[in-house]
Amino acid sequence: MPESSPPDAPLGLLLADPLDLRPVLERPLPAAAAGLAQRPTKVPRGVDELHLDAPDADPNDLEEQRWAVVVAPGKAGDAALEALAPLLELRAAEQGALVIQYRNAPLGAGYEEALRWREEVWRGEPEPERPRYLLLVGELDELSLELQHTLSSVAFVGRLHAPEPAGLAAYAHKVARWASSPSPRTQPDLLFFTPDDGTEATAHGRRLLIDPCRALAEARSSFPAAEIAELPAARTVAELVHALQRPEPAVLLSLGHGLAAGRERWPSPAQRRAIQGALIVGAQSPSLLDRLLGADAVREGPLLPGGLWLMVACFAAGTPSHSAFEPWLAELLEHDAYAQRVERIHQLLPRPGEPPFLAAMPLAALANPQGPLAIVGHVDLAWTFAYLDAQQHGRGRPERIFGCLRAMVRGSRAGVALDALMRSFREVNDELLLDYEAEATALRRHRPWEGDPRRRANAFMLRNDLRGYVLLGDPAARLPLSPRAR
Repeated sequence: MPESSPPDAPLGLLLADPLDLRPVLERPLPAAAAGLAQRPTKVPRGVDELHLDAPDADPNDLEEQRWAVVVAPGKAGDAALEALAPLLELRAAEQGALVIQYRNAPLGAGYEEALRWREEVWRGEPEPERPRYLLLVGELDELSLELQHTLSSVAFVGRLHAPEPAGLAAYAHKVARWASSPSPRTQPDLLFFTPDDGTEATAHGRRLLIDPCRALAEARSSFPAAEIAELPAARTVAELVHALQRPEPAVLLSLGHGLAAGRERWPSPAQRRAIQGALIVGAQSPSLLDRLLGADAVREGPLLPGGLWLMVACFAAGTPSHSAFEPWLAELLEHDAYAQRVERIHQLLPRPGEPPFLAAMPLAALANPQGPLAIVGHVDLAWTFAYLDAQQHGRGRPERIFGCLRAMVRGSRAGVALDALMRSFREVNDELLLDYEAEATALRRHRPWEGDPRRRANAFMLRNDLRGYVLLGDPAARLPLSPRAR
């Protein structure tokens, strides 16, 4: 192994078992396990690279960037557009033009089909009217995650879904209401929450992400937050919900375990859809309901009203058909030391033929008239890589996530804030591409490849961890602060 290989350090997984609410990986995997990773699945060129058509324009200016909605065809799309009418009217007024309504996006598209639709339909719009803000309305089995990833390379993309049109209508009215009656404040609060659950992963996250992000904000006298505070460690969901009943818009960063709803304990797909990814709160109460921040806990009543929320937890935003970590997990299954634990992770993904799904809790929070306007969460396994140095695991890299928080606090739209995090994804993605190109060049010249397999594997894990973050809600949503804050 080359001397540049990073030292061994634990890799945490933010995923909790439903019976005892302990981590699925009680003892985190050693960093050496990352060295088992294979080359990531190839996607068409252009999917993972951002190319905005108007890079010289203010990204937050809808008159320059434009906004559009993508809905499924048929009656479901008709009902969605009718429910979202207040939001469409608001965005049309902001951009000074009618909202483009895409009704022909390919259902369940893979990367090839999504890329074709992007190039033929989206790029078919005249450049001045081409929308750089795209709101996808539908579940993951309707408008695919691959479509969302592909569009994210050219636009600021968010997703909205509700089991009934009433949920979409509630969200649309909420956004419009805050836009017409914003808070008189010019600065929001910046809040942090980590449950005191006694697990190594959350302690690790507090030390390398939560505390450094708070320190970065407090170190800047010009940082535009009225208050920077960590919420007290809640023992129950009721205590956390009470702490989030704030009268003014705020930005929240939470880190904790998402609930694992495995097939062996919740055999019904509907049960898993309703509970997987719900956040575990506290460590004191023996009752699962007292410690599970699920959809029912956030469906009504004040909960971060008008705010923006960044969740760091497994499946916090949804569960894909296939994990981006599948090549790595497949390798681990061949090793006795990991096989049993990894098999438990496999049980969390949909069976062949079962659809992927968005997490119920953030969807309920968005449909709550007194809830947040946008949520950034993970649609896959969430590891500690997103806030670690990919090559030196003892060092944190909180600035990746802090950049997203800073954009939110400054009043940028949610899509712009997420892109602050996705820049780190594109950087490591470019690093991987160059590494594989160097290996291919060496093979063509019949020379040995001199790269570091461990370094490449760590970059693979970081890339896929960052790639899992998506935006739920309107990408044009922003903190409803006083116009003076602009």
